[in-house]
Amino acid sequence: MADIPSLISMMSQLIATPSISCSQARWDQSNQGVITLLESWLADLGFHCEVMPLPNQPGKCNLIATIGQGSGGLVLSGHTDTVPYDEGRWQTDPFSLNERDNKLYGLGTCDMKGFFALVLDTLRGMDLTKLQQPLIILATADEESSMSGARALVKEGRPKARYALIGEPTGLTPIYAHKGIMMERIRITGKSGHSSNPGLGNNALDAMHAVMAELMVFRQQLKQRFHNADFVIDYPTMNFGCIHGGDNPNRICGRCELEFDLRALPGMDNQALFHEIKALLPEIESATNTQIELAHLFPDVPSFSTPKESDIIRACEQLTGHQAETVAFATEGPFLNQLGMETLVLGPGSIDQAHQPNEFMALDQITPMQNVIRGLIEKYCLTPQNDEVERV
Repeated sequence: MADIPSLISMMSQLIATPSISCSQARWDQSNQGVITLLESWLADLGFHCEVMPLPNQPGKCNLIATIGQGSGGLVLSGHTDTVPYDEGRWQTDPFSLNERDNKLYGLGTCDMKGFFALVLDTLRGMDLTKLQQPLIILATADEESSMSGARALVKEGRPKARYALIGEPTGLTPIYAHKGIMMERIRITGKSGHSSNPGLGNNALDAMHAVMAELMVFRQQLKQRFHNADFVIDYPTMNFGCIHGGDNPNRICGRCELEFDLRALPGMDNQALFHEIKALLPEIESATNTQIELAHLFPDVPSFSTPKESDIIRACEQLTGHQAETVAFATEGPFLNQLGMETLVLGPGSIDQAHQPNEFMALDQITPMQNVIRGLIEKYCLTPQNDEVERV
């Protein structure tokens, strides 16, 4: 048995190591501390650990930890960052693991530092000298903001395995598909002036009214054009998240910005949607004598879909007793699929607790999740497999 800390000790240390990622610089932090902890523990278990710094992002890195050899195998993947937290709304210190009411509280308990602790604790009781195929533990950076860690892996073409599980909180339900997401900004530049004479300027808010009207029509068209009954919300959605414009009631608004997201169904193309939206703007720009710009807030995340007939999805349905489902939130799943792995999302805890004050993982999720982890390792790493036959 490897000499690594207990499950609770590992989770406590991970939670106590801040690793917030955010588009706002005042919140954004390095994930190096979390990577260092995982690297140390995994090395003690016999893994070969490679830390991959992200280009042009000091203090941000991925970890690929591998044990065993072969052309198949399994990746157990998670992200090392958390979202920011609401100061004053936590009942306890978000960076201190706290147990009460059969729950473990702390920032990242379910989303998703706790997953790594469960994986490591499971591995301590397994004989990893008998692996027939590789087992890879993958820890990524910046999933909660730009997903730059997963994007960097795609550019590197690594890691390679046959199957992958991402331990995001799904209440132990296998997830085989989710919508994509685009986050966009429309900026309108008009001309300010004294409000007593509208002819002195070009009102950017008036122009934005016309833009939003067109986007609402486009949104309704998408709802009519695209459906997927496997999703609870079975159509693509567009949300107007925030709008900023003007500075005083008695001045013509010279500038206005709208930020929105669009969540597309599997099979829809984010770039095609972007160009459809862009094509709506020149006519409004000309009619309002303004300048209208459409730009990405973040690079888009493609939709994710693994066939329900995939072996790993069938295996996880058997291990959990739950049929595979879909979700609306985005994960790193499409990027692991791009690396050639049959991927599903399955983890302890609920998305309802993620991104919330007093985030927690219920204690009764731990043993069932460890049973899933153990079962997948036994099936894909400890059992001899003829990978070439399987791929035919």
